[in-house]
Amino acid sequence: MPFKKGQYGYDFQIIQEKFSTIELVAESSRVVLAPELQGRVMTSTTSGKEGFSFGWVNHELLKSDNRSEQFNAFGGEERFWLGPEGGQFSVYFEEGKPMQMANWKVPAALDIMPWEVQEVMPEMATFYKEFSLKNYSGTKFKLAVTRRVGIIFPDEIADILKVEIGPSVKSVAYESLNQVKNTGEQDWNRQTGLLSIWMLSMYNPSPGVTIVVPFKKEGTGPKVKDDYFGNIPADRLKIADGVAFFKADGKQRSKIGISPERALPVLGSYDTQNRCLTILETTINPEATAYVNSEWEECQQEPFKGDVINAYNDGPLGNGAQLGPFYELESSSEALALQVGEARFHVQRTYHFEGSEDDLNRISQKILGVSLQTIKEAFD
Repeated sequence: MPFKKGQYGYDFQIIQEKFSTIELVAESSRVVLAPELQGRVMTSTTSGKEGFSFGWVNHELLKSDNRSEQFNAFGGEERFWLGPEGGQFSVYFEEGKPMQMANWKVPAALDIMPWEVQEVMPEMATFYKEFSLKNYSGTKFKLAVTRRVGIIFPDEIADILKVEIGPSVKSVAYESLNQVKNTGEQDWNRQTGLLSIWMLSMYNPSPGVTIVVPFKKEGTGPKVKDDYFGNIPADRLKIADGVAFFKADGKQRSKIGISPERALPVLGSYDTQNRCLTILETTINPEATAYVNSEWEECQQEPFKGDVINAYNDGPLGNGAQLGPFYELESSSEALALQVGEARFHVQRTYHFEGSEDDLNRISQKILGVSLQTIKEAFD
């Protein structure tokens, strides 16, 4: 193999050995999609096949023929899922089973089921799938999902983000539009459970990676939810004035969330070793108040008091096994109370920047509201 681990070409060749691929290209930036994995973005680069590969790709699993009945962590820097993960309306646990890791199972349509390719162009691809789900309370859902991923040309990024892009900066960016339609015979309602569009982005962890999550300083409720898998130690999570810093080293399983009262439409991460700045931008419905709750409780008191923004750091499970390691930046739509035939969509944009610290610092300060120096010193 002519490419080294960590390069886009290395990941691209391993992915192609197992799955068909669609590559979106804009100048030297590239994005590779896998239709057989729900049209997920597997990885991307600013600089062709020799460039740095941004997505976390599970080389070991891709090279193997072994498949799990629970979840196949193939990787991918943007995948489509549905919420909620936990609670009485969960679609990841069978009715009546305790919400423990041994019983957690990702629906096949979100894991190993191929999606139909509806359209392919040099800069865009569209995927489609119809399927059914049953939640923990026994409610059945019939739905159709359309997912369109388009690369954003480098000269468009400054206009979209309204930020100066310095001369040293190389970039790759893409937008995904994800639509869910109720194709069943019953309206979806709170009494029997609702779904949400849930986007998850997997990246490579290291001691030099810090997740940055801005939030509204003024608002009701806690600034950051940090007890999904137990409270996070202070040397892994710092909550400052309007921003949370979260260590992304892949060594302790932990998760944070931002409520709709506090959420802002951006979050990101900075990799000091590779001088890479990642920005995730999402849509937030200003009129929405109900978001599904993904806490692992069989009967939640507040099933529609969930988060808009999440970040996850992977780590060993109780038995010592580990899915990754990786870390995730995540966004969710509001709870989808769809009438029969109604559809709603959720948009997420991903931007990766490489360059000098001075140039990257201007982007970080403008979009995330903090300097790179502040990010680097968060856990010193």
